[in-house]
Amino acid sequence: MARSRFIKDTGLTARMTLVMFLLGALFVGLVTTLMFAFPKYAWIIGLIGIGIAFYQWWTSDKVAMRAMRAREVTPEEAPELHGMIDRLCAMADMPKPRVGVADLDIPNAFATGRSPNRAAVCVTTGILQKLDAEELEGVLAHELSHVAHRDVLVMTIASSAGIVASMLTRSAQYGGVHLSRGNNRDNGGAPAYLVALLVSLIVYAVSFLLLRLLSRYRELCADRSGAYLTMKPAALGSALQKITGEMAAIPQKDLRASSSMNAFFIAPAISGATFKTLTSTHPSLEQRLEQLARIQAELGRPTG
Repeated sequence: MARSRFIKDTGLTARMTLVMFLLGALFVGLVTTLMFAFPKYAWIIGLIGIGIAFYQWWTSDKVAMRAMRAREVTPEEAPELHGMIDRLCAMADMPKPRVGVADLDIPNAFATGRSPNRAAVCVTTGILQKLDAEELEGVLAHELSHVAHRDVLVMTIASSAGIVASMLTRSAQYGGVHLSRGNNRDNGGAPAYLVALLVSLIVYAVSFLLLRLLSRYRELCADRSGAYLTMKPAALGSALQKITGEMAAIPQKDLRASSSMNAFFIAPAISGATFKTLTSTHPSLEQRLEQLARIQAELGRPTG
C-alpha cells in the first residue's frame, strides 16, 4: 500500500498478493503450454504474453481514459472538482492524481494508473449533475482510496491473464487449423490445438472468478476507507443510492458501451437485479449500505 492516511487493510493486501500469485502462475502455465503445443511459434507466443502484460501496466491510465472518452481538466476548467480533490489528498497525505471528466450521462467515477504518481481520477458529467458536494466528496475519497491501496494497478495487471488467454485461444485455433490442414492426420495437430484451447479456457475462467472476488472486496475496502477519511459515511451511502437509482434511466445501449469499465467504476453500469449480478464486479448495494451504516454508528458513539 502507498504511504497515506487511509486505513490499512491487511485483508486487501493478502487478497491482492494471492490473486497476483495465482494468476501469475496461470499465466506462465498458459504460455508454457502453448509454447510446447506449437514449438514453431514458441518465441512469438512468449513475446506476445510479456508484451500484453507490459502494455497493460504501462498504458493503463491512458487506455482507461480513452475507453471512457474522458479528457484531463485543469484547475481553471474545473475549480470546484480540483479543490475537492486537493483537500482530500491533503487529508490523506498522498500525491494528487490527474483529474479527468467524461462527457457521459451515466453517473459514475473511476480511478486508474500504474502508481499514485501516475494515477488519474475521472468523473462523468452525469455524476457532477446528480450529486451534492458532500456526496461527491465521498465518491472521490472512495476513488482515491483505490489509488492509495494500489488495487487499481493490481486489477489492471491481473486482467492481463484473461486477455492473453482469450487472444491466445483464438491464435491456438488458427494454429491448430493450420497444423491439421498442412500435415497428415497423425501429426498431432488436432490434439495440440485441443490442449491449448482447454488450458486457455481454464485460465480465462479462473481469472474471471478471481478478479470478481477481489473486485468485490476492494470496493468494500474503498467504501470503508473513504468513509473514515471524510467522516461522512452517510454521504457516500446517499451517493451510492443515487448512482444506482439513476442507472435505470440510462439507455441500455449506453450501459453496454461502458460495461467494459465496470470493474473500475464506483458502481457497475447495469440496471436492475439480473443474472449478471451473480458474477458482479461489485458487492450488492445492500451490503455496502449496511457497512456504511455500521461505520456511521461507530463514529456517532461517544468516546471514553
